[in-house]
Amino acid sequence: MRVVVVYKQESDHARAVSDYLRDFERVTGKQLETLDPEQKGSTGFCETYDIVEYPTVVALDNSGQIQNMWRGLPLPTINEVDYYV
Repeated sequence: MRVVVVYKQESDHARAVSDYLRDFERVTGKQLETLDPEQKGSTGFCETYDIVEYPTVVALDNSGQIQNMWRGLPLPTINEVDYYV
């Protein structure tokens, strides 16, 4: 399984996401993958999974199929995301 947090690092929601990522790692001992949609090479991922709202948390299985997706704020609970990691 793979969980990706897509957010713009220079935005109003960046602080909430960075706090969430820190708390997730502290509670679970696991790190989540992050992706900035404005960085080179990330547009294909966003187009493939139709990500147009930020932040978006997407859980994928090993074959790349979407298992769950959370768009915008508030972010999902740590337990919800940990299930997919």
